[in-house]
Amino acid sequence: MKTTLIVLLAIPCLAQGIRAQGTHATASSDTVRRLSVDSDTAFHPIDLQRAIQLAERNSPTAVQARGQIRTATSSVKAAYAALFPGVTLSLGQVNQSGDRMDAQGRIVPYAGQQPWSYSTGLNATMRVFDGGRNWSAIAQSKSDVNAAEANDVAQRFNVALQVKTQYYAILAARESEAAALTQLDQAQAELRAAAARVRAGAATLSDSLRSVIQVGNARLALLTAQNNLRVASAALTRLVAAPYLVTAQASDTLDRSLATPLDSVQLLQFAERGPAVEQASAQLISAQAAVRAARAPYLPTIDVTYSKSGNGYDPAYGLSKPFAYSNSFRVGASYPLWNNYQREDALTRARVAQDNADATLRDARLAAQQNLVQQLASLRAAQERIEIQQASVASAEEDLRVQQQRYSLGASTLLDLLTSQTTLDQQRAALIQARQDYRIARAQIEAIIGRDLQ
Repeated sequence: MKTTLIVLLAIPCLAQGIRAQGTHATASSDTVRRLSVDSDTAFHPIDLQRAIQLAERNSPTAVQARGQIRTATSSVKAAYAALFPGVTLSLGQVNQSGDRMDAQGRIVPYAGQQPWSYSTGLNATMRVFDGGRNWSAIAQSKSDVNAAEANDVAQRFNVALQVKTQYYAILAARESEAAALTQLDQAQAELRAAAARVRAGAATLSDSLRSVIQVGNARLALLTAQNNLRVASAALTRLVAAPYLVTAQASDTLDRSLATPLDSVQLLQFAERGPAVEQASAQLISAQAAVRAARAPYLPTIDVTYSKSGNGYDPAYGLSKPFAYSNSFRVGASYPLWNNYQREDALTRARVAQDNADATLRDARLAAQQNLVQQLASLRAAQERIEIQQASVASAEEDLRVQQQRYSLGASTLLDLLTSQTTLDQQRAALIQARQDYRIARAQIEAIIGRDLQ
């Protein structure tokens, strides 16, 4: 009897504390919303295509890929230039002074009338035959250009994939934030209803305490979503290299459905010609050209040299007083009988590199096929999960509405209501994850085939 009296006297005090907790929870949620709005104003919205363009222009990997194209193109020009003769122009002057020996072997001072002498020269050398080394170098350089261009395409789609991943993470965080706000509003409403029932004596104290915990969980979910939003926005800012903080546009489409159904056979054909496969194919062609170049030292080289030189005492290098010029034309051939196993070692290394490039190309094709099959399965599974989760969310919302009405009428317990609320929160989170998986799978497929899906 005494214990019952103490409980009855304590209930009004606890109810007052519960009302204070509900007021504090409402004020805290308003503060969280205000902080969220204030932090979002610091981020500049940007659409997805603009973000991809900025990242492709500013990303270090994209810049390096474009630099490889320039370097490979310059190598092609250098390989062609090696077919032309090298030309050297020389000018010189010599001062003769000091002592000399006369006919009797005595040391006498040099008494030349012209101590200064001047000379000019022109020398041109051209290799007319090198065993095909230059042409192999040209073919190899062109293959390097193709490989660099394929790498540039691959890097652009990899950068686009990174941008899309962070962009979609922002969209998912916003969906989670909206779901958490709804969860918080419902938890606060349940807390107010529980507090009212406790004051009326129609519910136990544990109902209100469970509601307080539910409000706290909702606030934690909201803060987590807002933190994820800020982190993803900061990552997107780094990718686009913007001088200010950027974020995804709030009006951007959450679900981008495909205009036409996916054709697995056509996508597989695209994957077999994707950036990674094209790069591996160009590297194989370059390795084959390197093997041909490594065979060149087994053939002789033939050089043609022409030189013209003159000397005299004219300080104007023969412009006022002509020099006496001599011309020479030389044809030479050389063949290394033995160069300490260097050409054999170079040929072995080139053949090994060719075998490696061939294996890399084969693996690139199989990897593209494997990744495409995996991402197609993920995409289709995500599509099904989205439809299922949308129905599950609708069902959970209806179940929660019924439980709220039953609880207000006293036909069910708060535990039943909280169970329905938890189920709805889980279904919303699963729907958000399904949408995120769908977007990422689509971006992965676009990176594999090297083109955007329509």
